Amino acid sequence: MTVELKVGRREVRITHDDRVVFPEPGLTKLDLAHHYERVAPRMLPYVRDRPLALQAFPDGIEGDGYFMKAVPRYFPAWIKRATVGKKGGTITHVLADDAATLVYLTGQNVVTMHTWLSRADKPHEPDRVTIDFDPSGGGFAEVRAAARAAGDRLRDLGLVPFAMTTGSRGVHVVCPLRRGPDFTEVHAFARALAEQMVADDPDHLTLEWHKAERGKRIYLDVNRIAYAQHAVAPYSVRPRAMAPVAVPLHWDELSDKTLRPDRWTVENIGERLEAPDPWAGMSRRARSLPKKRP
Repeated sequence: MTVELKVGRREVRITHDDRVVFPEPGLTKLDLAHHYERVAPRMLPYVRDRPLALQAFPDGIEGDGYFMKAVPRYFPAWIKRATVGKKGGTITHVLADDAATLVYLTGQNVVTMHTWLSRADKPHEPDRVTIDFDPSGGGFAEVRAAARAAGDRLRDLGLVPFAMTTGSRGVHVVCPLRRGPDFTEVHAFARALAEQMVADDPDHLTLEWHKAERGKRIYLDVNRIAYAQHAVAPYSVRPRAMAPVAVPLHWDELSDKTLRPDRWTVENIGERLEAPDPWAGMSRRARSLPKKRP
């Protein structure tokens, strides 16, 4: 079947709208489209003007998926685009600046949207520090504690940390930045912070790239702080069994013992959206990259 959804001023066609994308809860392409339409007011401020990497699953999440980075030629002209440099040439990415684009992408079998840490007008200048706290088999309480500890250190250096459950296994700690320094400078800052944290708590934290060498330690991933790398977008759905959603947190929620990284799903996100946005005003909290290193 095919349906047309009125999204803002656009008519967006969703083909095969009854195709099941998430078998366990029985969610379809149309359900996914309604999710992105519903979360758009919250999501758009955090994805607007950022090149996207799109994770698509034409046969549902139990089938093969792939990343879509270059905009296919058949995408309609009203979808905004940004052409940026890559090794040996250029590549044109989708920009999601309105709800209709988010919904259209679900019609193209996109489940998860990932954003660059920089905006398209200055792609070499990140405006976010993002550290991914990725568990390797230990408890989530340790992840929450590590994220809180990172927040304390970042505040001491003059930055303003925000947190997000990834909808997968971990937590992202994100600090808005004033643009200027390039990715090399911002990565060096984050790497130094992570190295200091690991040195202070080597039994629980690691920078070991190889999973087999991590044991049950939490991996502090700062490698996404690089040109053309990306992080999962707030309110994006993850390709996991119950359709979990990446959700911004109030900082004190990191102290909630009941918090789980996949606590919110497509089916229960509605109540969360009725509460105030934990990341409201994030852009106004941007600070310069500290000259003092961790």
